Amino acid sequence: MNSTMQTTGKTIRWASRYDAVVKLMTLGRDKALRQISIEKAQIRPGDSVLDVGCGTGDLTLAAKRQTGGGKVYGVDAASEMVEVARSKASQLGIEVDFRPGLIEALPFADDSFDVVLSSLMMHHLPEAVKTKGLREIHRVLKPGGHLFIVDMQRPVGLVSHVLSTLMLHGHLHSGVQELPAMLSEAGFKNIETGAFWLGMLGYVRGRSKT
Repeated sequence: MNSTMQTTGKTIRWASRYDAVVKLMTLGRDKALRQISIEKAQIRPGDSVLDVGCGTGDLTLAAKRQTGGGKVYGVDAASEMVEVARSKASQLGIEVDFRPGLIEALPFADDSFDVVLSSLMMHHLPEAVKTKGLREIHRVLKPGGHLFIVDMQRPVGLVSHVLSTLMLHGHLHSGVQELPAMLSEAGFKNIETGAFWLGMLGYVRGRSKT
């Protein structure tokens, strides 16, 4: 199996170290931050959910627990990540469909999902891929479904620059603040934003066609 799919976005291939790096970046609060993300994502029992850029699958598995009997999928450009995610699901006895996939070419039919998630992935993508990916997400969402993105805030002051550096992202020149306009251009409505985790992380939610 090829380790990556063809994309111009950044692909993280070091799956065996990924969880440790996330724990370091979040100062050991990775589980708490995932739980906050799941709560804010407003997943309901029975919802069909897609996690785009699922990494090693921890958020996807948490989404499955939240939706219960709903179908849950996770896609990532790196097959190394997908293999680790599948292993976790197998060990836990949780049924999630993890597969290689690109945000800019999602392997799903129109109107497939109630909720699409993206966590700490968008800042890795060039603007053209973000634009195409958001249109793809809009396509696969059911009428009235929603996209929920968690990503890094662009540092705007000395304190945030210091904290971003501690989280290994002091170089960011764009962040979640730029996403609402891109969601609007992709056709999303009722766009909401917010910040958490000392202002280092932010979220944006948008509703699809109704």
